[in-house]
Amino acid sequence: QSQSIASTNSSIPTPIVKAPSQLPQTEASSSPLSTKKQPKKSYKEIQYETILNSTIISLRDLRKLAWNGIPPHHRSKIWKILLSYLPANTSRHQATYTRKRREYKDAIQQHYDIPDDSRTNSEQETLRQVLVDVPRTAPEVPLFHNDRIRRILSRLLYIWAMRHPASSYVQGINDLATPLIAVFISGYFPKLDVEEEVLSGEVMVDVTDAILEEVEADTYWCLTNLLAGIQDHYTSDQPGMQRMVMRLEELVNRIDADLAGHLRETGIEFLQFAFKWMNCLLLREFRLQRVMRLWDTYLSEGDGGFEDFHVYVCASFLVHYSAELQQMGFDELFQFMQNMPTDDWTDREIEILLSSAFVLSTLFGGSEAHLNVAR
Repeated sequence: QSQSIASTNSSIPTPIVKAPSQLPQTEASSSPLSTKKQPKKSYKEIQYETILNSTIISLRDLRKLAWNGIPPHHRSKIWKILLSYLPANTSRHQATYTRKRREYKDAIQQHYDIPDDSRTNSEQETLRQVLVDVPRTAPEVPLFHNDRIRRILSRLLYIWAMRHPASSYVQGINDLATPLIAVFISGYFPKLDVEEEVLSGEVMVDVTDAILEEVEADTYWCLTNLLAGIQDHYTSDQPGMQRMVMRLEELVNRIDADLAGHLRETGIEFLQFAFKWMNCLLLREFRLQRVMRLWDTYLSEGDGGFEDFHVYVCASFLVHYSAELQQMGFDELFQFMQNMPTDDWTDREIEILLSSAFVLSTLFGGSEAHLNVAR
């Protein structure tokens, strides 16, 4: 009698943890939770609350504001809106959650909770690949060492692959789910420090199974919408990736001819380092909290954020190290590109990088997402 791979993977006992009563069981809203005197709100916070508390959210105003960074306690809701998971009409949010989470639960029954012998060979191979890749995902982030997190990540990736046969599962898609999971968990615990308490995994003792089910469904739908805009990055031969790498090389040739010439002379091809930058959207080059800040801007850019604007960010990132790179030979260069020294970067460095990318976008492509926003 064959045993289901999916069942085996989910057989790790899940501790039944009761969340303390003071912790929220639904995502935080922007309204005060207590009658205690609240600290004076910043002008930026008032702007966010005004937009989010509107009956119909102005996506144009939200994008302008979010381009310069989203406060962590608002990020979960805003990402869902900018990814077109939640509608602009706030009165429809709860109905949308209910319907989409039910649809995802049905997809689990249809694609995942089935015996292995009912899967085709191709489906079994896809599931095996997912189950191999998930434990390797975000190895430096303790949250993703948690068995419950790995279980939901495996399941949503496999279901996505089954429902998108044109591309199916490709390595790199697992990385793209990690910011979504971390941000959506944070949405239930707005007072916790994202890095020290959420990404560290400490939060998991208070994450109930009900919360995790909602996070899984929301991540699935948001990942689906994100990938819909860049799907040819993951189809056969990955033409989208090839296109982005070529555009990056062309851009660096125009803005830093000396660096481009040095890379050619030393035998370093853009495809050797930049393919990973495009495939994983720099998730392996920056700490996860820095990526969250990057994605605030990418999502604010609209349809081209994860492709067009990302190329400008990669160009700015490479040119940032131009002087150092031009002093290196092949071996040193190759090693440097595999392990970019960004561990000490803060949101400040990310914002400088984004500003530089914006300048390039206005010179070589154009981007209107955050015009007239006070810096």
